[in-house]
Amino acid sequence: MTAVPQKLAILAGGGTLPARIAAAALGQGRPVFLVAFEGHTDPDTVTGLPHLWSRFGAAGTIIRRLHDEGVGDVVFAGPVKRPSFTELLPDWRTTRFLARVGARALGDDGLLRAVVRELEEDGFRVVGLHDVLKDLLTTPGPVGSLVPDAEALHDIARAAEVARAMGNLDVGQGAVVQQGIVLAVEAIEGTDAMLARCAGLARPGPGGVLVKLAKPRQDRRIDLPTMGVTTVENAAAAGLRGIAVEAGGSLLVDRAAVARTADRLGLFVVGIDAPGASTGPAP
Repeated sequence: MTAVPQKLAILAGGGTLPARIAAAALGQGRPVFLVAFEGHTDPDTVTGLPHLWSRFGAAGTIIRRLHDEGVGDVVFAGPVKRPSFTELLPDWRTTRFLARVGARALGDDGLLRAVVRELEEDGFRVVGLHDVLKDLLTTPGPVGSLVPDAEALHDIARAAEVARAMGNLDVGQGAVVQQGIVLAVEAIEGTDAMLARCAGLARPGPGGVLVKLAKPRQDRRIDLPTMGVTTVENAAAAGLRGIAVEAGGSLLVDRAAVARTADRLGLFVVGIDAPGASTGPAP
């Protein structure tokens, strides 16, 4: 007898990923329930689907509703901006959680790991986006028809070194390097804002490269580097010549569209190996 799939709760951030994950799960015969966050989730994401609108500080309400809905698995989907103080006003459950994690809540990675542990202690199983939508993980090699030349490969290696160092500090996942010079590193502003800053920093000659890597101690079920057509368009607008993302450690949204856009704009997009990368939950 075929086992009935666990109901999947989607903690929905911005962008199109939450809707893609919901559609994929429903196509697999798996029921879904969405938790949408005020000011972050696109209202169209939850149209026609069972859902709860909430703020980040209402953990007690969210967890009670997930139990009431019979949820077994939980997935994080889509980016969220750093919440405002009002959004974080805690209920009793959130207050207890923040008191327990303390300083670990200061960094994105530490906070997310603590949230995962909290959900698991409540009996939920946290799964990765790629566990639901199998073709999301970036594969090694070029995505479009263009490939990096020797100078670009040198910049990729330098940017990967910088991104790895920043990831070790739980700061960000990306860096931009041109001709060996670090133009920008990603922090709280996110990739798109970092690329916008790079537009005024480019040097004459061959354009720079963007590299995105998962943080070394990151739980790979959550918050993997994600790129899609918008990333390619923003990289081109910033004068970059290409993008390299970690194979097996990043998510590529709509690979065919990314390839077409990159070829049209004259950028390479490539999946690269990241030596020493973890493939499972962080300790």
